[in-house]
Amino acid sequence: MTGSQHDPLDGTATLDPALGPTGRPAREFPEPEPLDGHGPARIISLCNQKGGVGKTTTTINLGATLAAEGRRVLAVDFDPQGALSAGLGVRTHDVTTIYDLLLTRQHEPKDAIQHTTVEGLDVIPANIDLSAAEVHLVNEVAREQILAGVLRRVAPDYDVILIDCQPSLGLLTVNALTASHGVVIPLECEYFALRGVALLIETIEKVRDRLNPAITLDGILGTMYDARTLHSREVLERVVEAFGDQVLETVITRTVKFPDASVASAPITQFAPEHQAAKAYRQLARELIFRGAVA
Repeated sequence: MTGSQHDPLDGTATLDPALGPTGRPAREFPEPEPLDGHGPARIISLCNQKGGVGKTTTTINLGATLAAEGRRVLAVDFDPQGALSAGLGVRTHDVTTIYDLLLTRQHEPKDAIQHTTVEGLDVIPANIDLSAAEVHLVNEVAREQILAGVLRRVAPDYDVILIDCQPSLGLLTVNALTASHGVVIPLECEYFALRGVALLIETIEKVRDRLNPAITLDGILGTMYDARTLHSREVLERVVEAFGDQVLETVITRTVKFPDASVASAPITQFAPEHQAAKAYRQLARELIFRGAVA
């Protein structure tokens, strides 16, 4: 594993000029071609049963950078904590939420969609009500496919739908995986985060076998990477050894700018557009487009 440069003030790292953190030659992904038209959306779940690994941060910032590349993006807050909604500054109370869409067909999905300050990025919000959804859905017919039915009604209007999953492998997460074409796994570069990946992969394979044969693993994204620590470098090296090219070349470094951006209810690409972390998320958007995970 090669060395990296870093900013001593906040611990962010830049890729080695020869090799990136994943041990592959560092490269810039090309600027994508503009789209001729929009839709139907490819649906991607951002999923990891461990909390605090960067799922919400990645959903917000990937959504913003894809929108900046001319894609129409819908972010679905599928976590009762509502962090995605708060991070984008949208209302979560006295409005139609994803919970309402799951539990009744009286609401149209379009009624729940809220625009954000990022042009091209919309949100379906969530709040604590969603925590009761699993109890209510357990006796429903085809309960694993209810979210898929909701998103099918808005997919023609978007190029990509990003689902921010809760840190669990329960019924809500299975709904997200059943509705999705692909999965991105944000993985904190820390040993205990690494331990849970095998279980998550197993869950994805079960969903593929029983509910959604088309689902693919779009990539494992290293997050909270700190090139100054041997531990961080070793964890990333082990992930690459185990999963090879399924590990995305883009790596998101640890920085204090992320919580600052959250307080400001803005993506880091708006809050600190020239920061290394903002550049990393722009690189991630282009890598996913380059890989064909996004149109």
